[in-house]
Amino acid sequence: MKITSVQLNDLPEILRIENLGFNPAEAGTRAQYQARIQHLKETFLVARTEDNTVTGFIVGPIIKAPYIEDWMYEADARSELTPGGTLMILTLAVDPVFQGQGIGSRLLGAIAQQAKQFKCQRIALTCLADRIPFYEHNGYQNMGRAASTHANETWYNLAKVL
Repeated sequence: MKITSVQLNDLPEILRIENLGFNPAEAGTRAQYQARIQHLKETFLVARTEDNTVTGFIVGPIIKAPYIEDWMYEADARSELTPGGTLMILTLAVDPVFQGQGIGSRLLGAIAQQAKQFKCQRIALTCLADRIPFYEHNGYQNMGRAASTHANETWYNLAKVL
C-alpha cells in the first residue's frame, strides 16, 4: 500500500468510499469533495494498492480553532497553513473491503507527518462514540462531547498534541 496526495480523478472512488462509511446525513457531497480536492491538496491523502485502487482517504484543513465546528463541514474549507495551527480531520474513511488492515492507522500517521511539516501544534477531529477506541489506540485523547449537531448525531472531540 502507498499513500499519495489526492488527484481530481480520485473523486468517484472517494465519493463511493464516503457513502459506504457514512449515512446520507453525515456524508460529504460531490461539491464539498471537489472543493476539498481543489483547496486542501496539501492535507488530502489517499491510500492506494500497488495497482492504484483507492482503499481509503483522509482530509482536513489547517486552521487556528481548537476543535472542529459544524460550519467547517459545510463551508468551502481552506487551510490557513500558518505555523501553530490545528489540522482538523474532517474525514477518515476506508473502503469496508480493506478495513482491518491498518490503513486507517497509516493514514493517521501520514497526516500527522503533514501536520508536522506545516508546524501544526495538534490534530483534532470529531467522531461517534463507537470510534473513540480506534483513535485512542492511535494516540488521540478524548476531550469530551463536542458541541456539534452534525447529522443530528452525538459527536466527541478527540485531539493529539504533536
